[in-house]
Amino acid sequence: MIKIYSKVDPSILLASVLRGEELTDYRADLSPEEEYLQVSGRKLNKGIKVKAHKHLPIERTTDITQESWVVVSGMVQGTFYDLDDSFIYQTALRSGDCAVLFKGGHSLEALEDETLFYEFKNGPYYGFESDKEFIR
Repeated sequence: MIKIYSKVDPSILLASVLRGEELTDYRADLSPEEEYLQVSGRKLNKGIKVKAHKHLPIERTTDITQESWVVVSGMVQGTFYDLDDSFIYQTALRSGDCAVLFKGGHSLEALEDETLFYEFKNGPYYGFESDKEFIR
């Protein structure tokens, strides 16, 4: 797993990247437990079951939008920016890879036609004007 820390404040984790081929049958947590967006990965073999469950209501307060990218097929280039909007890291993400973005900025570019990609964010969503500020 790649963990990208801020150069402005080295105690702040900006993002985590986990390659699909790194997954094992043990749970890999990409998110520290205090982050709003919780992401983990695991390679499951036939017959593995997760016991039926539901999550209890609990009030949570967030003040930042975090997101995760999962590449299903194809390839994207992810570029990550520090707290001061300076470039910090760039990588190609392939089928099965996952990136979780906690703080700082980011951009992505499809590197192959028909790339299938999912993006997940914590909500609720209040519209583009309330959610984004362009940095580049």
